[in-house]
Amino acid sequence: MSGAQNYHEEEVLGKAYDARLMKRLLTFVRPYRWVIVAAVGALLLSALFQTSLAFITKHGIDDYILKGNAKGFHLIALAYLAIIVLTLGVSYAEIYTTWWVGQHVQYDIRMKIFRHLQNLHLGYFDKNPVGRLVTRVTNDVNTLDDLFSSGVVNIIGDILMLVFFVGALLYVNWKLALVVFVTVPLLLVATFFFRAKARDAYRSVRLKIARINAFVQEHLTGMQIVQLFTREEETLGKFDDINRDLRSAHFRSVLYYAVFYPTVEIIGAFSAGLLFYYGGKMIEMNTLSFGDLVLFIYLVERFFQPIRDLSEKYNILQASMASSERIFKLLDTEPQIVDKAVTRTPEKFAGKIEFDHVKFAYNEPEWVLNDVSFTVEPGEKVAIVGATGAGKTSLISLLYRFYDYQHGSIRLDGIDLKDYPVETLRSHLALVLQDVFIFSGDYTTNVRLRDKKISDEVVTEALRRVGFNRFLHQHEEGIHTEVKERGATLSTGQKQLLSFARALAFDPDILILDEATSSVDTETEHLIQSALEELLKGRTSIIIAHRLSTIEKADKIIVLHHGTLREMGKHEELLKKRGIYYKLYQLQYKRQDSTGREDKPVAEIRK
Repeated sequence: MSGAQNYHEEEVLGKAYDARLMKRLLTFVRPYRWVIVAAVGALLLSALFQTSLAFITKHGIDDYILKGNAKGFHLIALAYLAIIVLTLGVSYAEIYTTWWVGQHVQYDIRMKIFRHLQNLHLGYFDKNPVGRLVTRVTNDVNTLDDLFSSGVVNIIGDILMLVFFVGALLYVNWKLALVVFVTVPLLLVATFFFRAKARDAYRSVRLKIARINAFVQEHLTGMQIVQLFTREEETLGKFDDINRDLRSAHFRSVLYYAVFYPTVEIIGAFSAGLLFYYGGKMIEMNTLSFGDLVLFIYLVERFFQPIRDLSEKYNILQASMASSERIFKLLDTEPQIVDKAVTRTPEKFAGKIEFDHVKFAYNEPEWVLNDVSFTVEPGEKVAIVGATGAGKTSLISLLYRFYDYQHGSIRLDGIDLKDYPVETLRSHLALVLQDVFIFSGDYTTNVRLRDKKISDEVVTEALRRVGFNRFLHQHEEGIHTEVKERGATLSTGQKQLLSFARALAFDPDILILDEATSSVDTETEHLIQSALEELLKGRTSIIIAHRLSTIEKADKIIVLHHGTLREMGKHEELLKKRGIYYKLYQLQYKRQDSTGREDKPVAEIRK
């Protein structure tokens, strides 16, 4: 399954820490650096307060409990309670600020990715699966959230706390501290072993997750085929195999965690055993008080805590580096359709289109359009016909600058398209496609496309002019009737009518219809013909159609064949030439006559 393979390739893990990537990630943190400083400060204050609890405990044991002195002990208890309250306060501040930073950074990264995606040319989306791009905006950014919400601050805090507690241990009793440090090499060996195994386990889990995501996405999208050919049981069996692999990978990952953390606890217990043994000897020799021993036990426990945390943060760092690498690879993709430093626009837009020896290929030298030249005068109605793959839709894509042509020139009112600001160019055009995309929302959302300059009155009028108002009467909400995702509650004809209303509402100077009526039934087609005739008046228009009956009245018909312009003229002129257009027309009406869909006899065509 190619989709699954693509996901597998992108899940290959790089280094656990990449300074170059981390430097770029920190640019998103820079606006919140003082909040992070405050969070680290709160973390250190929390450690300081917790350590002070141990010193208060030592003081209470040595000066009050062991001496049987109850007088003044309530002050110790109050101080202990006050420190606990302060610890809770700074812990709250630390947790809140770290998650606040994480959410803001996550928001900023998502906005930058989505803004960048909107500026990429359509060719990029042709080569990259939508599911993968959605993963960049969602899963990969979520992974970075773990780094910024708990990783960066806690890693800094754990390192500083480790230094702090080492200093505290040496300060209390350096001889006993050296006894505790004897176990550190064992802890380092266990940590490095866990890190290596956890890395492999993490990679395996990520690959299995990628595989199950790819499988689910593919088969949910193709559910109609699965049910049509009764492949439910076979598909379920394949999913079961992939799901079992994921479960096994998780089990292996859990196994290493289940071994590592008890190992750390055992090493900690061994350290505590040494501490009790040598501490007891020192108490016996009056070189250490009982309170000091209790203090030391507390500090040792705190000493091992950041070590355990740092091992866990390794996985967060590993995942973040992999996600950031994929995110920055996307952000580093340069948009190919960009405005020039100096742009031009006509003083008055007329709508004259000129193709001058245009050559275009998606992959050179496989030319989709080869030396195409023609002119569309302002207000002219021009039709473009040709067999599938002739280059009709590619021609429209060039006019919109979804792609840039390699040779020749396309001029709009005498100015090359590449000299126009892209937004200005597209604001003069409206495109109605065969495959209409409907957004979730309501009818107004799909007509005005969130353009606040288009009022509800304009939307209502546009819907009326294309005949959609007869469907509005079926809903109490009218133009505010909810539309489901991808227009699931609308028929193909209703979607097409909505697209016509959308074009009407934006009132373009140039209207382009790309197979716009091919999916519409005869009744609906008659419904929109009068609206189309009104819409096309005084407006430059280009019509791509397979139904040749819809373009007989065009001012000019352009016939494309294998990317070249082969014929051009009016309907009657092209029929008289008995060339490609004549053959297309003859074949179409023969086919329609044999199915009974058209009353026009073939003999009339041959006159």
